Parts: sequence; structure tokens; C-alpha cells
Amino acid sequence: MPTFEAPEAFLRQYRSLRPEQRKAFLATLSKFVADLKSGSFRPGLRVKAVRGLPPGFFEMTWADDGRAIFRYGPAVRPGEPHIIWYAVGAHGILP
Repeated sequence: MPTFEAPEAFLRQYRSLRPEQRKAFLATLSKFVADLKSGSFRPGLRVKAVRGLPPGFFEMTWADDGRAIFRYGPAVRPGEPHIIWYAVGAHGILP
């Protein structure tokens, strides 16, 4: 099972989402986890590198105007991916 880390800045952004946005993010998160396990992201998640950030930062789309920024961190459990979440919100969450 993949492991996750959510710094306080991410948690603040998550708490500021409207309830329906949090629900949409969590629903998409279950697909994201399933895809992590399979080793391939489905096209609907639109996981891709983020331009304007250092290499290794990716975005995942969870709604028409919703995305989450993450990167892979050092494995916590051998052989399992570890995700560090950085930002969540509308597509304008990054400058």
C-alpha cells in the first residue's frame, strides 16, 4: 500500500476546499492509489510534470478546476511508493 505525507500547508489548503471539493478530491484519490499500485496512471487523472517547479513535481487533476501537486519521496515501506502532497485547489494554486 502506498504511503503519504501531507505537510501543514497542504492540509490548510485541503481544509479550505468546499465540502463537495473535498469529496471529489477523496474520490479521485482512491483512483490515484489504485493506479499507483498498478504502476500506470489512467488518462483521466492527467498526471503530468509541473512546469515552473523543479523536476520531480507532478500534478493530478481531480476536477475540471481542481488539481493537486505532489512528488515522490523516499520509500517508507520497501517497494511501495511514498507520495508527498504539496498543494491542492483550483488550477491557479501555483504562481
